[in-house]
Amino acid sequence: MGDGEDEHRYLVVRNDEEQYSLWRADRELPLGWYAEGTEGTREQCLAHVGEIWTDMRPASLRRRMAETESAG
Repeated sequence: MGDGEDEHRYLVVRNDEEQYSLWRADRELPLGWYAEGTEGTREQCLAHVGEIWTDMRPASLRRRMAETESAG
C-alpha cells in the first residue's frame, strides 16, 4: 500500500440504539458497542454500513414515534 493508505482491519460495530460505527479490529471494543459480524478494510466496512444502516434515528426514537403514530 502507498503512503497514507490505511492497512488496518476494521469491525462494523453496533450499539443498543442500533447505531453503527467502525472500530479497529485490533482494539478492545468500547463499552456499549458490539461486533456486528463484518470485518474488512475501512472502505469495505463503510460500504456495508451504508447498505444496512438506512434509518439514522436511534432505536428509542423510532419506537417512540411508532407508539405515537399508533396511539393517534
